[in-house]
Amino acid sequence: MKQDALATVQTYRVYIKASPQAVWDAITQPEWTERYGYGGRGVYDLKPGGKYKGYTSQAMKDAGARGGFSVPEVAIEGEVIEAVPAKKLVLTWHMAMDEGTASDAVTRLTYELEEVGGVTKLTLVHELDGAPRAADILAGKWESQGAGGGWSWVLSDLKSLLETGEGLVR
Repeated sequence: MKQDALATVQTYRVYIKASPQAVWDAITQPEWTERYGYGGRGVYDLKPGGKYKGYTSQAMKDAGARGGFSVPEVAIEGEVIEAVPAKKLVLTWHMAMDEGTASDAVTRLTYELEEVGGVTKLTLVHELDGAPRAADILAGKWESQGAGGGWSWVLSDLKSLLETGEGLVR
């Protein structure tokens, strides 16, 4: 991860032994999105102006209940800006998990996929201007408090799933 001093842009890169189409499918198809990362179902309308929603998983809801708080049905909302299958996905991204993240600004998330030597180079750039709480969570700063390891963890889990058929945890 590369992160500037103000945590406004986070860039992550991972190489996955899978085709760009397989990686694209894992990022954009609900039956895949619920198998890695935080386990929430991601639903995309893959056209400019189309909506994106990332739903909370049952495990997230259960953890909230154990912690004495309620977890909303929708964790992330956004709008597709650009979708080029197996190459690039750009969307607005807004975390709505709690009052703190809901008050953060809407951000911009870009996935770029490139085949390099028989593997897929996945580059994720998250522009987080005005979203300090989301920036901390996505950088993994809240991992010890049960908020997961952010984008590094999500991408590592995606890589494991695509390469071995199993995610890191489950």
